[in-house]
Amino acid sequence: MNRLALARETNGLVAAPGVETTVHGVAAVCDPFGALYLPDAGILVVSDLHLEKGAAFARRGMMLPPYDTLATLTVLAAVISRYDPKLVISLGDNFHDRVGSQFLPEAFRSLIVTMARGREWVWINGNHDPDGTVALPGHSMDQMTHSGLTFRHEPRTGPQAGEIAGHLHPSATVRRREKSIRRPCFATDGTRLLMPAFGLMSGGLDLKHKAMAGLFDRTSLVAHLLGRDRIYSVRYGSLTA
Repeated sequence: MNRLALARETNGLVAAPGVETTVHGVAAVCDPFGALYLPDAGILVVSDLHLEKGAAFARRGMMLPPYDTLATLTVLAAVISRYDPKLVISLGDNFHDRVGSQFLPEAFRSLIVTMARGREWVWINGNHDPDGTVALPGHSMDQMTHSGLTFRHEPRTGPQAGEIAGHLHPSATVRRREKSIRRPCFATDGTRLLMPAFGLMSGGLDLKHKAMAGLFDRTSLVAHLLGRDRIYSVRYGSLTA
């Protein structure tokens, strides 16, 4: 069962509980849909929505099924309904290209307006959408610091205590019953955390990829894999290549 199917079957609410963790001493919940909730601050974090990816490819003459934006927003609405956050932070690559929010169909724009009503919303700029959003609620910025944490799109090299970032779309592979299973994941060593891509048409980069080198203390690194209806927490040393 994928995240969209689960959202529909639960009438917009996630049935399975998330997994609790801490990042730089701040309590957090890794949700099975790929969102992070900070209960003490009432903050919901998502990353790499890549809205209007199908439309972006169509503008370049490559046809993809045009259902990605509605699917991703449906799951986002389910997560917001579950937690009712005070603040939503979207960690960049909110749209798949620079003009995605400008040409966003009005029906989808209205969905975002409804979700944002009564709460703050921050759009972190990403490498796909560095110019911010157009005619959407909330504010665009390059990074944000709140509750002792720093929220940005791309993780910085070297020690970055309290960093929560996206961009790399982390995934991890485990061996189960004689076959390998690869899933998007949250990745954290307790000091920083990388978010999985929330967009339903986004791929993933394995935690053992060279791009991940130096970002974590691997002796403390845990991958919280998104399963069909729950989170599976696996230490880095138990992952397969």
